[in-house]
Amino acid sequence: MRWDKLFDDLESQLEREMTADDLEVDAEEERLRLGRLSIRDRIVALHGRSSAEAPLTLAVLLITGTRVTVRPVIIGRDWMSADIVDDSGRPAQCIIPFAALAGISLGAAHITPSLATAPSNGHPSLSQRLSLSYVLRDLCRRRRAVSLLLVAGEVHGTIDRVGRDHVDVAVHERGAVRRETAVSEYRLVPFTSLVLVKP
Repeated sequence: MRWDKLFDDLESQLEREMTADDLEVDAEEERLRLGRLSIRDRIVALHGRSSAEAPLTLAVLLITGTRVTVRPVIIGRDWMSADIVDDSGRPAQCIIPFAALAGISLGAAHITPSLATAPSNGHPSLSQRLSLSYVLRDLCRRRRAVSLLLVAGEVHGTIDRVGRDHVDVAVHERGAVRRETAVSEYRLVPFTSLVLVKP
């Protein structure tokens, strides 16, 4: 009888140790997973839980100190396009490079969902692979006038060319058509200075 009790005690002790080891391994794996999350991953996780009835709305602080409330539409590799939410009632869109984010204010209800791993089918979507330079090249091809919020000010004009790490902007008055006579200067703007692009 005493042997049975001894073996039962050993068995339960071994089971507790194995459970503790498993919990420790799981906790370490979770710490490693969280350590690999980028701000983009967290926005994607939140965006994946939003719907037309309950769209994701983020209060974003830009590196210039500007606060903007946005609803993400497309999340690229190093940027997101979003609808600006303000009191004017005018629909406005923007492109925000992730490097221009100084912070995102989240409510307590958003923290845990933002840490979730987004479902993956193994192949990133086209928008996930597109870089900021690709989006800016598209605006350049379309000859769309843009307002660029920069680290040091704001400029309005038409993107003439997109380099590896900068854009050439023909600066002109808002609402004016890009013509040589309307251009006041040509400015090279490094991507690192871009904070917000409003088409």
